[in-house]
Amino acid sequence: MKRLIYLAGFLFVAGCAPKPAPVTDAWEQERMERIKLDFCMSESQIKEYIRKYIPDVTNEQMRAWEESKALECMEIDGEKRYFRNAGPNLFRIDSAAYCIKIAKEGTQLSGSEKVNKEHLPEVMSAVRATGTDTVLPKRMRVTYTLTVEPNAVPSGKMVRCWLPFPRTDQRRQQHVKLLATSEDKYVQSPATCAHSTLYMEKQAVRNEPTVFSETVEYTSYAEWHALKSQDILPYDTTSVLYKKYTSERETHIRFSPRIRQLAARLTEGETNPLLKARRIFAWVNRYFPWASAREYSTIENIPEYVLDNHHGDCGQVSLLFITLCRCSGIPAHFQSGFMMHPGAWNLHDWAEIYLEGIGWVPVDQSFGIPVFARSLEEEYFFLGGIDSWRMIVNSDYSAPLIPEKKYPRSETVDFQRGEVEWEGGNLYFNKWKYKMDIEYLN
Repeated sequence: MKRLIYLAGFLFVAGCAPKPAPVTDAWEQERMERIKLDFCMSESQIKEYIRKYIPDVTNEQMRAWEESKALECMEIDGEKRYFRNAGPNLFRIDSAAYCIKIAKEGTQLSGSEKVNKEHLPEVMSAVRATGTDTVLPKRMRVTYTLTVEPNAVPSGKMVRCWLPFPRTDQRRQQHVKLLATSEDKYVQSPATCAHSTLYMEKQAVRNEPTVFSETVEYTSYAEWHALKSQDILPYDTTSVLYKKYTSERETHIRFSPRIRQLAARLTEGETNPLLKARRIFAWVNRYFPWASAREYSTIENIPEYVLDNHHGDCGQVSLLFITLCRCSGIPAHFQSGFMMHPGAWNLHDWAEIYLEGIGWVPVDQSFGIPVFARSLEEEYFFLGGIDSWRMIVNSDYSAPLIPEKKYPRSETVDFQRGEVEWEGGNLYFNKWKYKMDIEYLN
């Protein structure tokens, strides 16, 4: 159902249901241009990086890595080009290369892992002490700034911008307060929309950057459920919720023969939804290491891409987990925004699954089974739990923006960095930059 929305001087028709982007010749041409930006490295450039760890790297090794998909490349306009992060990714994906790098540099926890190593036990203790599943609130003040480069848009033309905004419909994200905006007029998307945005417009000025910004405060809570298989009730398979969140969804949640066979193999002999989800979670964690991702808009089917290439970033493994869960009769959906750990904030994606008798619970497939886990509960913390350091922006993927965008988005799946366009077309990521300033208030 659509409705008219009046906000801050704007009038538009709101419709928030997810829908796939149309495939046109113009879009295919745009997609190829995006691929070219991602695959911008020559073989000599990649070898230069590899030689830091393998000084005598051979052509035979290069071909073997390419064949195994550990070194991502493709032929473009008759020339072999490599993914911009193919070099670092090699040492994340290939086990022998990984061991060579670790032998030289050692291992250490990432910034978020250092925070969570101390934080997760505190979350579990607080849940047990209080009897509630949302605990340890963190109040944050965020200033998000998007800057379009000078002359990316002709002077006098209107620039349209969508900024990420904390969702207001989440139990573990409360007290959202907008403090300031760069423009007096703005549109905040309805809470029912999958992508939470703040929309503004501004005229471009010759030789000057076009800057949009917002300052917002909100409180983020950790959530944890001490899940037990015996507490999970049978699903009402006739319910609207069950049918919606166990169905296929274009373009990335597709039950291909390979997905169906894989889901059946992983859950064979198991009927309890929680234990099914644990099998899927542990399998994805074990076999698909994190690696830097090419732009999602250039990938036709993300879960199949993960299976083909044996790696994935946070959103990619989350979509694989979600697809396998749905195919196995476990309601699941995409959720994303930012990880806000002090000193380690970044774009981040995760998921939620629905367990009858419990409700929706968070699942962070990318954080997976922590290397620092000291107990079985810590190992599976992120299957039914999540830390306090988050900003939730999206409750699904590939939904319309409000007001609706006229041109294809720079990010056709997720919405985190923002989106920008003018009457002449979309402004891709290479035409603007973003930054986030975070003040931790408690």
